[in-house]
This record gives sequence, C-alpha cells and structure tokens, in this order.
Amino acid sequence: MFVGRKEQLDALTGLWNKRTSSLVTCRGRRRIGKSTLVEEFARRTADRFINIVGLPPRKGMTDRAQRKNFCDELSDQTGRRIDIARNWTVAFKSLDEAIPATGRTVVLLDEISWMGSRNPDFAGYLKTAWDKRLKKHANLVLVLCGSVSSWIAENILDSTGFVGRDSLDLDIGELSLSESVSLLGPAGARLSSRETFDILSVVGGVPKYLEEIRPEWTMEENVRQLCFLPRGSLFREFDETFSEVFGRKAASRGDVLRRLSAAPLSVAELAETMHRTPNGKLSATLRDLEFAGFVSRDRGLNPLTGEPLRMERYRIKDNYTRFFLKYIEPRRQAIAGGLFKFASMDQLGGWDSMLGLQFETLVLNHVDDLFPHLGLDRALVLSAAPYVKRAGSDGPGCQIDLLVQTERTALVVEIKRRREIGRDVIEEVEAKTAALKVAKGLSVRRALVYDGELSASVEAAGYFDFVLPLSKLLH
Repeated sequence: MFVGRKEQLDALTGLWNKRTSSLVTCRGRRRIGKSTLVEEFARRTADRFINIVGLPPRKGMTDRAQRKNFCDELSDQTGRRIDIARNWTVAFKSLDEAIPATGRTVVLLDEISWMGSRNPDFAGYLKTAWDKRLKKHANLVLVLCGSVSSWIAENILDSTGFVGRDSLDLDIGELSLSESVSLLGPAGARLSSRETFDILSVVGGVPKYLEEIRPEWTMEENVRQLCFLPRGSLFREFDETFSEVFGRKAASRGDVLRRLSAAPLSVAELAETMHRTPNGKLSATLRDLEFAGFVSRDRGLNPLTGEPLRMERYRIKDNYTRFFLKYIEPRRQAIAGGLFKFASMDQLGGWDSMLGLQFETLVLNHVDDLFPHLGLDRALVLSAAPYVKRAGSDGPGCQIDLLVQTERTALVVEIKRRREIGRDVIEEVEAKTAALKVAKGLSVRRALVYDGELSASVEAAGYFDFVLPLSKLLH
C-alpha cells in the first residue's frame, strides 16, 4: 500500500512537461521510503523503469564488485547481454545504450554513495556521462538516491561540476500524522489517540517501521515483539542502519548521538562532554547526522533582537533512535541472551516522562501541520524552534518547548502529554512567559498542544489563545 507523498509525486510528474531530460536527487534517512516513492512515480507515469542499487558496505568491497553488480542488474532488467565494465565510463555507456529511443524512462541509481564508495572519481564519471550521453534522452528522468545525504550534498548538490544540472532535489521526511494512521490500515484507525501517539512516539512516521506494527496488538505487545526480543526487527535496526549509512564512521557518529540523547547541546557543549575542543571535525559529524535525518539543528531567532541565536543546539529528531538509545541499548545484553522479560512499560522506569519527551519530538517533527490550527500562515513564520534562555542579570531563565515568531507575534507553545492536564499547566507557561524577553511592539501569545484529558478549568480560564488536541491532526 502506497500512502502520501502527494507533493513529491506532483513535483516528479511535472518533470515530464519539460522538453528535456531531468536529473533528480532524492535523499533522506534510511527506511523513509525514498526508493518506494520513485518506484511509485515510475509505475504511474513511465513506460520503462530501471533500478540499480549499490552494494552495501562490507569489508573487502571493491570498485570492480560495484561495477559488476551495476552491469549484472542492467543486464537482468533490460534483457541485454552486458559484460562487466572495465571502468565507470563504459558502465554508464551501457546504461545509455539500454535506454529506449521512445517512451518515458525512469532510471533510479539507488544508494549512490555505496555505488561510488570505492572510486574517488565516481561522481566525475557520472557527470561526464550525463553531459555527453544521458541528458540527450528527452524522455528520461534520472534519479540519484541515497541514505548518505552528505555524500549527495558534497558530490552532487554542492559540486561545481553539477551546478545547474539538477532539475529537482527531494528531501524526504516522515509521513504526516494522518498518513501514518492510514498506513496502519483499518485496524489502526480504530486505535485511541493515546495508543496511536504512543506508537508513533516510538517509531515516528517512518514507513518501514509502521509496516511492522500489528494494530490488533496492544502498544505494549508491539513494543515487546519489535524491541525487546532477540529476533525483534527494531532490536537489530539501529546497528544495521548505522553500519550501512556511516560505515567506518558509525562508531564516532553513534557516540555523538548518545551524548545528545540526554539533552540538546550546542557544538561547544557537546565538545565539553566529550572532552574535546570545538572544531570543524565535530561540526562535520553533526552535519552528517543532520543530513542523514537523525539530528535537527534548531535555528531560532532571538525574540529580543530578531537576530539568529548565537548558540544553535542540536537534538535527536528521530523518535526511534532516541527510544533505542534510552531503553533498548542499556538492556542489549540481556535481550540478546533472552534474559530480559518485558512485562509492561512501567518496568522500564520513567516511562511516562520519557514518552512525554518522545511526544514532544513527534510534535516538533510535524510543526508545519500545526500552523493552520494556531492561526498562522506558514509564509509569515520567521522562526519555529525550541527556545532556551539562561538565567542571568536580565532575570530568570526559561525553556520553551516551541517558540514560533512572526514579525508581530511570539507564540509560546507548550507541548504536553499527560493522562490528566490540570491548571498547573497555566502556572508553568506563565513562568516561562514572564521570563521571556521580547522586542518592543511584539505581541506574546500562548498555545497548548496536548494529548490527554484536559481539565475543563484550563479552557474556562481563557489563558491560552489556542488549545489544540493533537488528535485533530490524525484524520
């Protein structure tokens, strides 16, 4: 079942209105559905689809093995006899010759960074092939796809050799909340909002993970089967994904994520926890994690000056990754040995508090969907990010879940997941609002985005300008 991605499909389909070929880059975290999107686009609109996937990293991988796989796949899918190419120039020539003169053809070179991993000149060979051969096919869409988004950025998007050649760059994110429910099927639509959000708070809107959910099971049984049994797919997933995406760099990238699992950190704060000096290498690591979809860099504005905040913080944006690091990894040995007996969420310790943080991450990942419900036009939003003000000479500090700023308004958004939400939420937000310093003439408004039973006295107080049960976004 294919769900969502209308905007991306429309953008791809629009390429056929051109009179020339199109080069497309498609990036995003592993398991997010990049390949499935391109396959669906080809199924709906093309006469021929060629899909060649690079071989995953392994010890002893060679450039020759990648070229052999390329030619074997091309031969199998076109019915042409194609011997192993002696170099990538010959391999791409074979691809060019396999593209029919008539009809629409979509070519997907998937996991492109794996394909070129053993040849430093791979991107150059690809550029030359595009310029001299492939782009001459008027009815061709060539898609370069990969989970190592930093490779695509460095070698394609930011490369002087490819400047002006790409027709479309797709950065594929999670499914929306309503699309995630649709992917769970009819049984998923019958779940309560609490159980739905708890499931999404663990796996996020990642299609591959959602496909593993059994809606007829309880949330706890799904988590037990997927996360806390040796055979569970999400017990093994983190190590497998990290190894495939980052290869030899997996250990260093994982170390940074473990530091961020405690709290969002700036580069300087992260360096301090690692007993290192802030430098370009650490920034490059964070950039890789950001491009790969594991980390978000919060680029807020200072509400007092309107200038970008001097201290940007990085936080884990991937719900599954945060859950794995907090709850699965500390029990890894016991689970692998079949010694961990999962009975309920309560035995994990601090579960409600943890789900509150997971819920907050889920909301932040779908912040654009909130705007219409908060009286905001997306085009007018200057900044939307968590905000931290340190205590100092100008008064007490505050930590705001989400601060949305326009030219005239600062909207303080409190994100809350509790079984019962009482009037104490008003006191919490009032303390934060009082500590917030904003520019003269800027209006301060307040919003509550929540899941749980909201006390009637909260709405009756009229304190919040907007009160939004997140369940409104599920359908």
